[in-house]
Amino acid sequence: MGSCFCFARDRQSEHRHEKIFATIARDLAGRDPMLRRTLASVIEEEPSLKSSTDVARQWEKLILRPLKGFMGGNVVIVIDALDESGDENSRIQILEVLAAACVTELPPTVRIFVTSRASRDICDALENVPHILARSLDTVDTTTTKRDISKYISSKLKELRIRLSDTEIGELTEMSDGLFEWARLACQSIKPRKAGVDAKELFDDLVSRTRCQGQALLDNMYCSILDENVHNSPRARARFQSVMRQILWTAQPLPVPSLNLMRQYFETDVNPADVRNILDFMGALLSGVTDEVTPVRPLHSSFYDFLTDASRSGDFYVDRMQIHLDLALASVRVMQQELRFNICGLETSYMRNSEVKDLDRRVMKDVSPHLSYACRYWACHVQETKFNVILVEELKTVFLTEYILFWMEVLSILKSLDTVYAAMPTLMEWIAGTEECQALCAISKDAIDGILSCEVTTLQAGHTQI
Repeated sequence: MGSCFCFARDRQSEHRHEKIFATIARDLAGRDPMLRRTLASVIEEEPSLKSSTDVARQWEKLILRPLKGFMGGNVVIVIDALDESGDENSRIQILEVLAAACVTELPPTVRIFVTSRASRDICDALENVPHILARSLDTVDTTTTKRDISKYISSKLKELRIRLSDTEIGELTEMSDGLFEWARLACQSIKPRKAGVDAKELFDDLVSRTRCQGQALLDNMYCSILDENVHNSPRARARFQSVMRQILWTAQPLPVPSLNLMRQYFETDVNPADVRNILDFMGALLSGVTDEVTPVRPLHSSFYDFLTDASRSGDFYVDRMQIHLDLALASVRVMQQELRFNICGLETSYMRNSEVKDLDRRVMKDVSPHLSYACRYWACHVQETKFNVILVEELKTVFLTEYILFWMEVLSILKSLDTVYAAMPTLMEWIAGTEECQALCAISKDAIDGILSCEVTTLQAGHTQI
């Protein structure tokens, strides 16, 4: 395995598609000394490649040319879940690279393995390309799929310390109908979590449920788990929907403490105040619910699809409502509370960020996950919100005061200062045509011009000035 680059729906805000071949090249360099030397020479000649978002250039300079003379053993490069890169525009260049004839110039020992749902743009780009062997999982022999699922179930049950006979494992395999995610959920559902029950009883309950096929089978499993873990009352389901709404529409996953802190500043969707009221019972469906550090996200993208499709999730359906207004308000209010001058407490203003040896440690200590999130993504939520007077007043508090400099300071140490170029035009467009907000438009323009003229990216974090 040379490299495994995985896209994920809940990481689209990171623009991972812009870094795909640079990341793959770094992985390959870590596995072969000769290739590492070759790539080091390429970077030395063209340092801008380290930060380039030009996918075609990354491919040619960091992958194609260095690998042409590669004499090592077999190398497999995996690109997983390409359909989850973002919208269609996010993968146009990637698809052009994969479909280009120059791919055949790679050594025969190098193979690229791509997995994806059958999105129309991906199928159109890669179908009927001579050097691409396309295969649908629908055409995979069911015997092979059943064998793999059986092995997975046996391994998973052993990991969970659950003993079932070969016959019972076979029953679960048949019920999975070829869906690995169903098999995973089934293994989780028969693990005893309360006193007085055992795995065999839970297994019997599972296999006695109505059998169905395909997507309906997975939906049935999701409904079953939610029925067991969410109290059957309008209040409980409303709380479930509120927490899941926050998780599904947060631009980048946050850990439990940060989710809770953000909720303190919500204007509309505030019940429950503590997300643990729901998340403590969602371990089979979400990661990050058992500690204070791991970001909370769906274990499988199909759970997102299930919750946002009313025809599938029924009473558990989660709509958007005014979540972007709540997240925009929360982000701006977090910045008001936590931004401050020289947030990392640097001792001198005569060093660039890159020269501060322990800057990463200081950032971890002094910039909370929710402040980092707020500084980078407030504009994404403002863009999705209808004009709101309360939100305008909150924005004024940050962007018509010294807080705008503190905001840029944090972006600088997070290496995300380019956020300003997208955020401020978004703000100007959102408030366009309102007389009371002309000052915001002016300061937005000044912020962009100031960065361009003063090269803020190179300044020391404690003394960002325009």
